[in-house]
Amino acid sequence: MKRNKILLLIAFTGLFYFAGCIEKPKSDKKTTTEEPSSKNYTEIGSNYAKSTQKELGKNLMAAIQKEGTLGALEFCNVQAYPLTDSMAVVHHAKIKRVSDKPRNPFNQANDEELGYIEAFKNMIATGDTVEPIINDENGQLYFYSPITTNPMCLQCHGKPEEQIQPATMAKLQELYPADEAVGYTDNELRGIWAITFDKEQ
Repeated sequence: MKRNKILLLIAFTGLFYFAGCIEKPKSDKKTTTEEPSSKNYTEIGSNYAKSTQKELGKNLMAAIQKEGTLGALEFCNVQAYPLTDSMAVVHHAKIKRVSDKPRNPFNQANDEELGYIEAFKNMIATGDTVEPIINDENGQLYFYSPITTNPMCLQCHGKPEEQIQPATMAKLQELYPADEAVGYTDNELRGIWAITFDKEQ
């Protein structure tokens, strides 16, 4: 039972990696190929994403231990946004997780974010390595990094009746009537982190 709970935690939180290089989608922003100063802003953006994911994972584990697997779905539905917002306050940044196939409609990527999603997808499809993208516009830094699926993610984002159990699917349909975030396979782009913060921090 404990092992199943841990596996479900991984499925919910997902794993994401940062590696390689990627061509910037069409945009008016300036993409930084080198750090704009002595500060490593790509590392700062990555740390913001990782610390936010860690906070979500920590609270999700507590929900699983207290309420079980279906209770964890309730947790994601109610608490994911407030926790993400709280980490944005901590980091003095705007932090979003967005997707072209959102579970929650509020996570729908905008047109510019969709361009980055498509670029990351192309890199993954061709086997190229992928690294975060950071753009500089008038003292604001715009950071994007991929969130990819792994086998554990597919318990909630895979194919219904194959990877997703009926009870889980029923709860997902109850909580997210407009859910688009199913049908994924392993190592597929689930979405991206989109983080905005000031250059001089």
